Amino acid sequence: MSAPSWDAARAARRNAEHRAATDLAALYRSADAAYAPFSCPATAECCQLAARGREPWLWEVEWAALRSAVPSLPSPRPDGGCPFLDPAGKRCTAYLHRPLGCRTYFCHRIRGPAHQPIEEMDRLQRRLETVARTLNPDEEGPRPLTAWYGEASS
Repeated sequence: MSAPSWDAARAARRNAEHRAATDLAALYRSADAAYAPFSCPATAECCQLAARGREPWLWEVEWAALRSAVPSLPSPRPDGGCPFLDPAGKRCTAYLHRPLGCRTYFCHRIRGPAHQPIEEMDRLQRRLETVARTLNPDEEGPRPLTAWYGEASS
């Protein structure tokens, strides 16, 4: 590949990454708006991944955005909690950049309307897949947060 075409490919990739980041930020704002009628007691109970046996699944674009916001990975937590929790296990250190699965987790302690916005959640997930596939059309799908974390920290 000649230098000009290599530069053009690199510029196209940067543009695609910028567009994906912009689209992801808009998607996150839509998720926050959809879940705005609900309130959470902010216990970080949902972030106790090992105890819950559930965790958010992220597309590569979400993991890249999270890593961009938190370039130095935190140490693993001995209690099995999300590694992005603060040392006390009460607050998310990446809260503004948390992935869709964290933004839309619906636990038994949440207060608000009787039902979560299922139709909007379905639309958001489809939008997220579209954004993810603009950067990596061959991505098999989202992966657990702990899989991304483990791979990046090894």
